[in-house]
Amino acid sequence: MPARPTSAALALALAAALAAPAPAAAARVKELADVVGVRENALYGYGLVVGLAGTGDSERVLFTQQSVAGMLGRLGIRIDPKDVRSRNVAAVMVTARLPPFARPGTRIDVAVASMGNARSLAGGLLLVTPLSGGDGKVYAVGQGPVQVAGYDAGAGGAELRKNTPTSGRVAGGATVERAVDFALGQAPLVLALRRPDLTTATRVAAAVNAKLGAGTARALDPAAVELSPPAARRDEAVGFLAEVELLEVEADQRARVVVSERTGTVVAGEGVRLRPVAVAHGGLQVRVQRDPAVSQPAPFGAGRTVESTRDRAAAAEAAGGVVALPAAASVEDLARALDLLGASPRDLVAVLEAIRAAGALDADLEVLE
Repeated sequence: MPARPTSAALALALAAALAAPAPAAAARVKELADVVGVRENALYGYGLVVGLAGTGDSERVLFTQQSVAGMLGRLGIRIDPKDVRSRNVAAVMVTARLPPFARPGTRIDVAVASMGNARSLAGGLLLVTPLSGGDGKVYAVGQGPVQVAGYDAGAGGAELRKNTPTSGRVAGGATVERAVDFALGQAPLVLALRRPDLTTATRVAAAVNAKLGAGTARALDPAAVELSPPAARRDEAVGFLAEVELLEVEADQRARVVVSERTGTVVAGEGVRLRPVAVAHGGLQVRVQRDPAVSQPAPFGAGRTVESTRDRAAAAEAAGGVVALPAAASVEDLARALDLLGASPRDLVAVLEAIRAAGALDADLEVLE
């Protein structure tokens, strides 16, 4: 009966499958680049969330008291900030992303996060909050019920919490009041590659010239492709860019291996190769065990029974081996070889780091936290 594969063998097989070369697939220019200037803009504002069930800011948060007193003052109610004792109010920061070409009246989502010591924003209502951009101008106004994906409950010293109840979202909670102007029809237009690469930029320019005519595009650098619409199409920039976005280009990138020491995950991209190298693998297991011990006095003696513990230490070293890899070997070959030695995914991470230090890995190695 054949032996069943272990979890380590399955994990290494998965890493090998990910590392195996696959036929390159073309991607649309829409997924590879953005038009320079056509982007989202960050908005932020300071507001109050009311209607909380006693989970808001305490009186020690002075700016919440001042904000409540100021809001009531604008409504014609004069009150000293020191007299505010409501735990149903929380001071929050409100953020949003203003989409490009958003017109006045468009609804956008907003994110809400507590600034004080509120325990939860669940069930709260965000009051009217102006949202400003980096230039200080108000571009949207937010208001609405806060949705929180979590809870915080406690009684008698016991506490139960799930996720982060001090932050949430208001779906469609802001109305755009000011649009960001962008002259899309002004030539030349520039495409900014999301992953700068000389080969990809050259291929994008070649694809545009083959479809829309020679001289329409040229690669300025690894991250930018300049577009010059023909004279007959300079007044229809939207249709011109729509045709460019639908063009399919085979993107290229540097060979890279991404590893996570915390989870033992290894993902290798296409084109990863290893130079001639010999790999030795071995394992050391150390176990410390604490056993109870009881000391009895002699019969008819004056002593007493004493309970204590006794520590034992044991070490076991697994038999290692050496694997020789030929030139132009891939991470798939290394994974299979280490699988035969019984290596775990974490061992593969350590081996890849050692191979890179030896200069035998023709790829960028990125180690995640």
